Amino acid sequence: MAMLGLRFDLRVPDFSSTTHTAQYAACLEMCEWADRLGLDSIVLQEHHGLPDGYLPAPLALAGVVLGRTPRIPVSISAVIAPLHDPVRLAEQLAVLDVAAPGRISVIAVIGYRAAEFEMAGVERKGRGALLEECVDVLRHAWTGEPFEWRGRRVVVTPTPATPGGPMVMVGGGSETAARRAARLHCGFFPTHGDPALAIAYEDEAKQVGYTEGFCGLPSGPGFVMVSEDPDATWDQIGPSVLYDTQTYESWQDPPQEFLTVAYGARSWEDARASGVYRVLTPDECAEIVEEQGEFGALVLHPLMGGIPPELAWESLELFEHKVLPRVRPS
Repeated sequence: MAMLGLRFDLRVPDFSSTTHTAQYAACLEMCEWADRLGLDSIVLQEHHGLPDGYLPAPLALAGVVLGRTPRIPVSISAVIAPLHDPVRLAEQLAVLDVAAPGRISVIAVIGYRAAEFEMAGVERKGRGALLEECVDVLRHAWTGEPFEWRGRRVVVTPTPATPGGPMVMVGGGSETAARRAARLHCGFFPTHGDPALAIAYEDEAKQVGYTEGFCGLPSGPGFVMVSEDPDATWDQIGPSVLYDTQTYESWQDPPQEFLTVAYGARSWEDARASGVYRVLTPDECAEIVEEQGEFGALVLHPLMGGIPPELAWESLELFEHKVLPRVRPS
């Protein structure tokens, strides 16, 4: 059956009627809800230096989520690897894995917003090499044995509870990223569903002798909300949708390809017409989940663009009572 989850970036634009405090409280309550209902994952995102307060410390929030829930895995999608000290990253992930064994994973990316690299004092042009270095450091660190890094002796303790450490995957939207993931012996999570990326990944995996790889091409809409009256809900969330898609598009230079962006939208009606953002009746949502099949996924983004918690909860409660019993009757 398709994987079901929630994702959060916890942005609050100026026009939103909510606050960061309210969004974070709602996020934690929603994670508990997802855990109770048997959903499959919580996804936390990362960006820095944005006026809307985009989640800058997903590992810190992951620790709170893991402490509030007994079962559900948490994925950081994505960790902008060049912006992190890899030794500190290894320590934080090791501690999370010891505290909640097997429940934390990361998708490492090279990043793309120039302002973030300037803020961190990191040269953007070397980001690919920095990601590869980061993955190498994580793997050495999680052995618990001393190793040399940039001329320094490093030891990371405690070692993770998971043998070999938390799962580390690589994300991206180019054939270069696909080949890098295979070369690093990591799974690959593309930003869009171009089959050429899977072909490049599989080709590189074969060349480097990596037989345990996987490539999870995304499919389906980038945003789903459940409503008994989609037109009325669109009137309420339209500004949040337009804000979300226009800001993501504006950050990309040159333009990237993301499944979750309605490129060229100049109104929320344009974004709605793109099909990237969908407000569905419970029956329509169940059909989307069923169409995804065994290897598909539906990841809800209930607080996107500063959607108020009370409106987000209306959607989640419909999902719980009218969608979930159909797609997961057990």
